[in-house]
Amino acid sequence: MWDLFKAELLRFRYWAIAYALLHLAVLGFMTRVVDMAQQPLLVYRVICCAYVVTGLLFGLFQMGGYRRPNTWLNLLHRPLPHWQVACALLGAALLLLAVAIAVPILVTALWQETKTARVVDLRHWLMPLSAFLLATCAYLASAYAMLGRRRYSVSGLVFLVLVSATAASGVWVVLVQSLAILWLAALVLIAFKPDLSAAPRRWLPVLVTAVPLQLSIYFVLIMLCFGVELIWIMEGSHPNNSTPPRGGFVEANKAQGRELMHDVLGASERAEAPLWREQVALSEVHGIARELGVLPTRGQLTNIMPMEFDDNERRLRWVFSHDRMRFEGYGLADGRASGVLGVGADGAAFKTPPLPRGSLPGLSAGDSVLLGSDVIYHYNSETLQVQPRIVMSDGEVFAAGPGNVGESITLLSDQALYFFDGRDAIEHDKVLAPRLRVPLPGRIGNLTRIDLIELVDGYLMAFTFAATAHNAKADPFQRMLHVHDDGRIDEVAYRALGMDYPNWHRYELWWLSPPMFVLYNTATRLFADAAPLQVIDRPPVPRSMWMLAALLSLLAMMGAAWRSGRQGLSLPARIAWIAACGLIGVPGLVSLWLLYPQREQVDDLPMGLASAA
Repeated sequence: MWDLFKAELLRFRYWAIAYALLHLAVLGFMTRVVDMAQQPLLVYRVICCAYVVTGLLFGLFQMGGYRRPNTWLNLLHRPLPHWQVACALLGAALLLLAVAIAVPILVTALWQETKTARVVDLRHWLMPLSAFLLATCAYLASAYAMLGRRRYSVSGLVFLVLVSATAASGVWVVLVQSLAILWLAALVLIAFKPDLSAAPRRWLPVLVTAVPLQLSIYFVLIMLCFGVELIWIMEGSHPNNSTPPRGGFVEANKAQGRELMHDVLGASERAEAPLWREQVALSEVHGIARELGVLPTRGQLTNIMPMEFDDNERRLRWVFSHDRMRFEGYGLADGRASGVLGVGADGAAFKTPPLPRGSLPGLSAGDSVLLGSDVIYHYNSETLQVQPRIVMSDGEVFAAGPGNVGESITLLSDQALYFFDGRDAIEHDKVLAPRLRVPLPGRIGNLTRIDLIELVDGYLMAFTFAATAHNAKADPFQRMLHVHDDGRIDEVAYRALGMDYPNWHRYELWWLSPPMFVLYNTATRLFADAAPLQVIDRPPVPRSMWMLAALLSLLAMMGAAWRSGRQGLSLPARIAWIAACGLIGVPGLVSLWLLYPQREQVDDLPMGLASAA
């Protein structure tokens, strides 16, 4: 085993070293140009795609060479158990990937930590490990694609989808990637046998093989539904690329603010509605939208956006450190460290990582606004201090940065819309008290837009909740409120919006396979923190969709009963598969068909061959 491990290292050593040097050169060049630790999420995704492609190509090349019949027999015809041969090959490959992927990132981080004043936190030291694990996932998925049966071996790629879609952050991402690697390694070991075309027979290998296969089939069915939608789009009657139906959520999302408020007022029975329609036609309509879907958390590996801002007056750049929960500064001209920036005169730590976002009235040149999860801070370039200016109530978090409506400052949280007096922000540096608080008449996760006009006595506001109507996560509707200056709130109108899409389209993620729907959502939310900005009120699934899912499950059971009888399965295995197909639906039936070929029947042979047999 050790000799095979060393031979595999020697086989690819020059390729790994060349890749590592090229990788280090690219990272070194990019680090000289930008701070690689403070890039937006898109940059990290592009780089991770390169690591995934590397792992895929390596696995295809390595195992593709061994899969040839003569080479495969020679490989396994050794005085070693098959699992030891597999461990030798896989262990050598993982070491080579570590040299090619992880070591250059580690060297780059070490250089940035020791030779520059840039921030390198613990989360950055986890990046080499995370990149290596991501490349390992891709390598194992491609290795399984080469060694497993051609009918279903590409199903290992589903783990790349799950890893990329996970909502976990920080060290939990590493744990999710590690779990995916363990499952993929089990798949490779199951496939690593003399007869590569043989299907697994014991219940545990069957379970390990079938679950990702069924999830892969579920995704393929979703893509087929997407293909149907493309045909719908090309045909020209799709709501998004044609004149949307009147009264639907697509029309509400696309409408101008003035038109939308006119439509909502049309559903009002208030005596003031005609007068308000005239005021809407003459007034400036202000729009407010949710800007953030997730909030930055301490220790997350990547950034929603760069956690830095520049003080152009003093030629300083302040970069947030997750370890110290403070900003660390360095000069833009000389790159030398320029101190630490906390909250207040004593430099206290921030409660949560803040985002440089938004603006406040009266800011001087060089000042900035920092948006924490529930506190807005003002960086004063003259005093080099950060002071809290707006503090949310307990349990509320921001969904958008500060905006302006006339002389007022608006702030949107996950529970309410706030109005602050803009003159107070200019005249003093104290914490601002809200002039008005308007509770949201719906869940923030479904909020699309807020349109409002100023009245003599307060504001007229139209709230549109239709962000998740297309995939049936929440029903679309609109509410209009009259908010008085003294804080009183009157409901002006409620308008239920049309669905625009048929239920089979809106619920296709569910009725294709309810268990697979639950499995995917559970897997992507594994070890994830609560998401206050994605809270919705999910409506019950319509009875027609339950009936459609039940019909598909019944057909899957019937198909499994017929198919399993032609595959040579034992009676307990047949019963288990029929029950599984009844629970899982179409993905279960397709996985049964892919896993086990039809048993050859003597009666199907020609007459002479049958008698000879």
